[in-house]
Amino acid sequence: MKLMFSGAAHEVTGSCHYLEAAGVRMLIDCGMEQGVDYYVNKEIPVPPSELDYILLTHAHIDHSGMIPYFFARGFRGHVLCTEATKELCDIMLRDSAHIQEFEAEWKNRKAKRAGKPEVEPLYTMQDALGAIELFEGYPYKEQIQIAENIEIRFTDVGHLLGSSSIEIWVTEDEVTRKLVFSGDIGNENQPILKDPEYTKEADYVVMESTYGDRLHGEHPEYVEELVRIIQSTLDRGGNLVIPSFAVGRTQQLLYYIRQIKEEKRVTGHGCFPVYVDSPLAIEATNIFNKNVVSCFDEEAMELIMQGINPLSFDGLKLSVTSEESKRINFDDEPKVIISASGMCEAGRIRHHLKHNLWREESVILFIGYQAVNTLGRSLLEGAKEVKLFGDTIQVKAEIRRLEGMSGHADRNGLDKWIGAFEEKPKQVFVVHGEDAVCDLYADHLKEKYGICASAPFSGAEFDLIRNEWIRAGEKIPIPKKDSSKKKQPSGVYARLLAAGQRLLTVIKHNEGGANKDLAKFADQINSLCDKWDR
Repeated sequence: MKLMFSGAAHEVTGSCHYLEAAGVRMLIDCGMEQGVDYYVNKEIPVPPSELDYILLTHAHIDHSGMIPYFFARGFRGHVLCTEATKELCDIMLRDSAHIQEFEAEWKNRKAKRAGKPEVEPLYTMQDALGAIELFEGYPYKEQIQIAENIEIRFTDVGHLLGSSSIEIWVTEDEVTRKLVFSGDIGNENQPILKDPEYTKEADYVVMESTYGDRLHGEHPEYVEELVRIIQSTLDRGGNLVIPSFAVGRTQQLLYYIRQIKEEKRVTGHGCFPVYVDSPLAIEATNIFNKNVVSCFDEEAMELIMQGINPLSFDGLKLSVTSEESKRINFDDEPKVIISASGMCEAGRIRHHLKHNLWREESVILFIGYQAVNTLGRSLLEGAKEVKLFGDTIQVKAEIRRLEGMSGHADRNGLDKWIGAFEEKPKQVFVVHGEDAVCDLYADHLKEKYGICASAPFSGAEFDLIRNEWIRAGEKIPIPKKDSSKKKQPSGVYARLLAAGQRLLTVIKHNEGGANKDLAKFADQINSLCDKWDR
């Protein structure tokens, strides 16, 4: 029974943890790294084709985004999550695949002009669609037996629609251990979603630490602050451009703006237009509206009971097609534009920034976490000019941040979550935080609460029966490119190698089968080899 740390070890994105127990191999999260990658992530110890399960805490791409990549390399197990997470991943993984294919096409146009070799997308739409077929959704609080000696349960953790912490009970060699993976712990008193629910017992806890070194401060009056920003921006004839995560943060904004409009808090601009320019955000909002009973808090449910859609209002304009998106910037009427991605690294938001960053009358309002070395972080840190679509854009617009509007718990919220355990866990493993923050929060847990806590590096392995480290991980910086080193297989050839590995996995699964069937299988393999052997 062992736990290995792969992704989001001393980094914020790319969550991925490997658990091997009771003859079952599984991942808890399978996320994509976003922003700059600082450290080498140790690969999991088995090929994707030998994984039985991926347990998914929530739909954000830094937790789910590599599932299609694993599918392309042979994974055919089960992806277990909540019902809402399954629905969100259906749209988010398709969107991610579209981005992968689009970026590869764009790079290949440049490569062709420069006489360089083409690149393959990380994964394709076909891979995403195949991965989505493996998803199984379950309700909160139901204890589910997934194997003879393994049970799991999803608990609402208040971070995103469908987000969960995951409890896992494992029995091996007559020893039972309970693990809890926190997922991303939600902030309290946020609109729409319920506050985090707490878990009382665990032997081992794997816990996020995104804001483990800071406090959000007093709960801001978001509506009043938004009113001030919208009013002042429209008064001077500018656009309020809000880079927003399509799933979660966009819906919170709609909730607040509905209230602002209902109470007529912005004056002199009639029914001012609010554009949601993100097909993904529009689809996600529809999924929010389908999951009101299981996920909405009391305040949002009161509106529902009155026949009010808390995510809709007069003046809301949904932009789906590219042509609709382009027309937004050729309309001189002052407006609010909500567009993805939230860190400005991809998507339609970059077009809106290109059209508004140079305008002194416009405002760019950030409402969520901005990872290091993303465009959003650069703007918040005072960049005077930025590159967009090959052009240098002067930054003259006002750059604002709505403080405290975070889907993540701050240090007090993290403390409240870990403090809910009635007995101290044997170990708490601190992950999903910037390099120094992971260490700081682990030290905080030791000093303030007397909890045995550590912040493992990628590659670290822990024996859950003996309660001891098998192997320490390593903090290995991403090396600079070295053309003298042999390159790892990539692109279509890497997919072919993965297909071969999956074939070996299938062969092993057929051990003990009927001789007649095994002989037929062997003949089919040999026939295929005869065709391609050259």
